[in-house]
Amino acid sequence: MIERIETGARSSKIVKHRGVAYITGQVGEGATIEDQTIECLRRLDALLIKAGSSREQMLRATIWLADMSDFNGLNEVWNAWVPEGHAPARACGEAKLARAELKVEIIVDAAYDD
Repeated sequence: MIERIETGARSSKIVKHRGVAYITGQVGEGATIEDQTIECLRRLDALLIKAGSSREQMLRATIWLADMSDFNGLNEVWNAWVPEGHAPARACGEAKLARAELKVEIIVDAAYDD
């Protein structure tokens, strides 16, 4: 069974299937990479909870940066957010994001408890 949560015309915020919650990409507001990453991760926390999951259950994270020069700032916030011993598989690359002011977008897949 596939469960879709907060489904709109274009996408769902969460899609759950066979023990995995697929969380749509999240962005954040703010002037710096650190500010945007903090807000992005706050939004991911809320969606993980809504999916019946948590940071400890993350399987994979895909991170897009508008500019790879922000890599260290992203990692500073990310490393403090990820629970020790529970780091997901992760990829990080550079991409043109949806709006010029965006610096980061993070997509997470996580296990959830039935």
